[in-house]
This record gives sequence, C-alpha cells and structure tokens, in this order.
Amino acid sequence: MAHEETVYEALDHAHGGEGQWAFGTGFDEPLAGVDTTVPEGIDPADLGAYCLMLGDDALVLCQRLTQWVTNAPELEEEVALANCGLDLLGQARLLLARAGSVGVLGRSRERATASIPDEDALAYFRDPDEFRHSGLVEAPNGDFGQTVVRLLAASAWRLALFARLRESRDPVLAAIAAKGVPELTYHRDHAARWVLRLGDGTPESHRRTQAGVDAVWLLLADLSTATDVETRLTAAGVAVDPAELTDEVRDVLTLVLERATLTVPEWPTPQPSRGRAGEHSAEFTELLTELQSTAREHPAATW
Repeated sequence: MAHEETVYEALDHAHGGEGQWAFGTGFDEPLAGVDTTVPEGIDPADLGAYCLMLGDDALVLCQRLTQWVTNAPELEEEVALANCGLDLLGQARLLLARAGSVGVLGRSRERATASIPDEDALAYFRDPDEFRHSGLVEAPNGDFGQTVVRLLAASAWRLALFARLRESRDPVLAAIAAKGVPELTYHRDHAARWVLRLGDGTPESHRRTQAGVDAVWLLLADLSTATDVETRLTAAGVAVDPAELTDEVRDVLTLVLERATLTVPEWPTPQPSRGRAGEHSAEFTELLTELQSTAREHPAATW
C-alpha cells in the first residue's frame, strides 16, 4: 500500500526500483528537446559566460533565501521565501545547463564525476573565484527588513532584464527569460508588499527597513556597468546592456520606498563589478561551502 511506504521508497518504486543519483540524474534533462545550437555570429564562450553570470545570480540568491527556512518571522513567509528560492533554483539550473551546453565548464568538470550533469558540476564543483554573480546577491541577509529590500531590488532588476531577454537572438536564453518573467513578477510584488508593510509600520520596523535600504543601496553600484562580454553580446542581439535597466529599476524602487515612507538614497555611481570578475567576500566562501558540502563529500551519492 502506498501509504505504508516511506517517501523515499515511493520515489524509488516510481523509477523502477533503481537507486537515484542525488545530484541531477533521475530527472529530465533541463534542456531536453530544445535546440541548443548557438546562433550564427555568436561566440559560444561569451554566451556561456553570460549564462554563468545570470545563473550564478539566481543560485546564490536562492541559497541566501533558503537560510530563512526555520528562521522567518512567520510560517507563511517561510514558505513564500522558499518558493522564491525554488523559482531561482530552476532559473539557475536552466542557465547553467545552457552554459554547459556550449562548453563553458572551467575546472568544474575535472572535479566532478562523469555521471554528474553539467549544471550540477557548475553549481557544486567550482571554487569561489569561478563564480560570476553580483555583489547584490552575495551579501549576507541581515535582518528580515534588509532581506525583503534586497529581494525587491534584485527581482526588480532581474525582471527588467528578463523582460528584454525574451527577444534575445539565442532561442534558449529567450525561452528561459519568458519562463522567468511571471516568477520574477511575483518575487518583486511580494517583496514590495513587505517593504510597504514594514516601512509604514511601527517606528521600529520603519527604522530597521530604512537601515536595510541604506545597506542594499550600496550594492547597486555595479549593476549598471556592462562587462566586456555583455557589451559584445548586446551588440550581437543576445544580451542587454545593464545600463538600459537603470531608469526602470530606479523608478520601481523609488515608487515603493516613497509609498513606504522611507527615504530614497541617491542612486550610487556606477562602477565595475568585482563579482562578475570572480572577486568575492569571505562570507561568500562560507555560503558556498554550505551549498557544496554534501555534493563534494559524496560526489556519487544515491538515494
């Protein structure tokens, strides 16, 4: 009887009784049935590097959000943050799989066993200096007020980007963006509701949320500066110049913060992204160790 089985036994029986790999196998290939041919005139290395940037942003922010599981202020919000994290994990998997499909694997494939899919090799077997995410997603959570401000900023930026990437010349990237737009719309709106609730709430919630705004604002400086890869791919019709997103993102954040009776800081001066160049903080090394620990200790584990 199904109700007498454990969850793991039921899952195992569903796959014919064979043990399933813990990392990736036993699931559909993320790009199964999709034509992954790189369009003419596009450098595969640039495309892979760009997908790494966007995939790493999603993966790292996902990991930050999951740190609120069992710690969020209420059960419903714990589930909501976990669901946002799962959406981002799905985006990360697709983007890292796209990077792997064009051969951008770095040293990760040398460390991973042959059975590990490319996206898992990239997630679990790269070292900190091989990650290309922004400083916005890397920073520690802070308190709950700072977390929802960061989620608002990150989702507003990513939504503006993905809305434009739906027209990318790379059909895989365009499809990933189209799938991500409704997810990111929910993330942005959910975070905005919390910022309004906290900013226009009690004096203490207002104070904490304003502190979160001030902390997060400093992390926006590198979002508007294009890397060389982004510049080349934008010219090729694949990517989007991040400077094009600034006005839209600033308008969204300003509208929410003003309605939340919060002070809107001056927009930071754009500067090159250290994170996109692989320069990260000690806090990220700690986060990555947590994320990768099981996969690295048991690279061929089954369940």
